[in-house]
Amino acid sequence: MDDDAATARRMKREVRRDLLAVRAALADDEVVHAADALERRVLALPELADLAPGATVAGYVSVGREPGTAGLLAALRGRGVRVLLPVLLPDFDLDWAEFEGAGRLVESAHAGRSRLLEPRGPRLGRAAVTDAAVVLLPGVAVDRDGVRIGRGGGSFDRVLGRLAAAGAEPALVALVYGHEMVERLPREPHDRSVHVAVTPEGVHRFPSGEG
Repeated sequence: MDDDAATARRMKREVRRDLLAVRAALADDEVVHAADALERRVLALPELADLAPGATVAGYVSVGREPGTAGLLAALRGRGVRVLLPVLLPDFDLDWAEFEGAGRLVESAHAGRSRLLEPRGPRLGRAAVTDAAVVLLPGVAVDRDGVRIGRGGGSFDRVLGRLAAAGAEPALVALVYGHEMVERLPREPHDRSVHVAVTPEGVHRFPSGEG
């Protein structure tokens, strides 16, 4: 690893540590209110509001104090959208399965210390995400250029790389808290910018999702 790459990774770790500490300090009612506001803003996005019934959206089940997605996933399914959720593999890559309701979620066998929930249904393969018109992404921070960092496991970085390799061009939408919109984040060659970041307070759009 060269010095620039090492510096970028160190800076990402520091940003991640500081922002996750702020998340951990959020009160329960703050988390609930943020999830409600985020749901309304995401559902109003043209990228989602204009989807035809049967269109595919790839999402995720929020963990811990991440911006909550439970209501959002249920609302999308209620609109007739086909919602895919990740299934964590032993190598931390992601398979996908269709969301059939909260009652059909089970605890992941590979989640480690996190209580990660995933669909019970048939596995559709790692490439299933390339069918999505919109991909909802977890994040710890997003900067003014749309650069996103996650928790550091690299699972969604692999997803973004797979989309790019397949020539798929879904709308990439990151969900974060307002204080997690920052001026600038360190960027590595594999990082791909998102098109939109949604916070409970507003919607942020970026010139492109390339990177």
